[in-house]
Amino acid sequence: MGININHITENYYERMQRLTLFEPLYKLEKKSAKDNNNHPIDYLGLGLLALLFFFENMIIRNKKVGVKELAVFYQELTKDVLELDPEEYEKLARTIIEVFRPPTGRRNEKTFFNWHTKMEESIQYSVLKAHKSDLSTNTQYYVLDEQGLELIFATKEYFSEFQLSINQLILRKQLEKGEFSAALRQVEEMRLDVHTLNERISKVGSEVHRNIISEETLARYTTIIEDINFRLAREGEEFNELQTFVRETKEKLSFNIVSEKDRKAYESIIEVDKELGEVHAEHRELLKRSLILKTSALTAAEEALYFTSVTIFNFENEIAKRLFASPLPVITTSTLVKPFLQLEGFEAWSPLAVFAPQRLTTDVKQEKLDEFPELDEARNLQSNMKELQGNFQTVITVIQQVLGEGNEITLAETIEYIKERDQSYLLNAKYFYLFWIMLHKKSPINVNDFDEYRHKSAFAKAITQLSHQNRIRVVETGEVLTVNKKFSISNMKLALEEL
Repeated sequence: MGININHITENYYERMQRLTLFEPLYKLEKKSAKDNNNHPIDYLGLGLLALLFFFENMIIRNKKVGVKELAVFYQELTKDVLELDPEEYEKLARTIIEVFRPPTGRRNEKTFFNWHTKMEESIQYSVLKAHKSDLSTNTQYYVLDEQGLELIFATKEYFSEFQLSINQLILRKQLEKGEFSAALRQVEEMRLDVHTLNERISKVGSEVHRNIISEETLARYTTIIEDINFRLAREGEEFNELQTFVRETKEKLSFNIVSEKDRKAYESIIEVDKELGEVHAEHRELLKRSLILKTSALTAAEEALYFTSVTIFNFENEIAKRLFASPLPVITTSTLVKPFLQLEGFEAWSPLAVFAPQRLTTDVKQEKLDEFPELDEARNLQSNMKELQGNFQTVITVIQQVLGEGNEITLAETIEYIKERDQSYLLNAKYFYLFWIMLHKKSPINVNDFDEYRHKSAFAKAITQLSHQNRIRVVETGEVLTVNKKFSISNMKLALEEL
């Protein structure tokens, strides 16, 4: 016959899996009920709207959504179409939620015959999942599960302003499942989304200066910019949560490296942390630009409207010729000219002004300390000791690898070792240079003196791990190392000396 049957039937399971996503909607379509005016209830449509309702609440980071909230949404949505009591709306919302998430708590399941394997197989899927609960009111809240998000995306292509928020949701799911390689690809997609947003903000900025010719146009662009600011702020909050989650995951993995698989997972999460931090930084710059756009560009547009009005108004034609073409009564002339005269000036001084609050100033200027900023940062970060311990532990591990069986190394040798091992992300991290500067500042270091502080200080813990019985001495060698475009540092020699 010339047709490869195996080629046709391969991926049959995955295709059935995608079709199964619509199974709950088909179940809702089979339901039939009427409102108090004998109008049929569109269960299929309301079910799809319920998914969009939960999706929108995930986008705006509202995590307290349950039966009552969905019932209020239905009541507002259908007030001109359906006639139901509040209790009936709540029953309707509960029925639809139970189709997406069975009351037993078990996942939905569909059995089918797989024509590729010639065996009967089953697919389990979950559209809604329980999220939080309020025991005081016995209320359960729900969020869309992974298949629920896929179902939403299957009904429309979301290449709009919500794309970054969607990718953030997908990234969190991948991190929770430990799919770090897929998470890294997702971060790259988020980087493209940020670049797209950057282009859009630039375009809006140009349009503001070019197209605002009326108050209505100004109001429309003001609304657009406020929407951009609101969405960027919301995405920034999600970025903060994602970075916190990544760092917590990295910390857990750093203490459980027992196999090659664990080591690769740890390296992947480090790369995810680095790339996500870069994307977050670019996103923060977008938020700053949008705030500047809101203040400066819109102010410039308002001024443009003002000067346009001034240009349109011709003083000579509207005022001068009107006064001299035909004599006007004194009162009429005064009324016509008065808006263009300066306001009357009045100067006075009250003796009571001596009792007014006085503004005290001083000409003495405090000298700023020329100190490496990360030293202050290190003191402030003691409250976040676990994160700092993980970072210092990474640097300590590299130093120990470079030392090997020897007792002396230089910072230049360490940097070269890092480049050869393709760990250049360390050379872009501030904590790498901070650690060396703190070593130099406290040198010579008697390791035993730091032992009692190892549980209170990330630096002390790192020192005791580097050497348990030696003295550590770090001195500058004179030359300056230009590591990359961001950092340069004096070369140093680290030596372990016997007590």
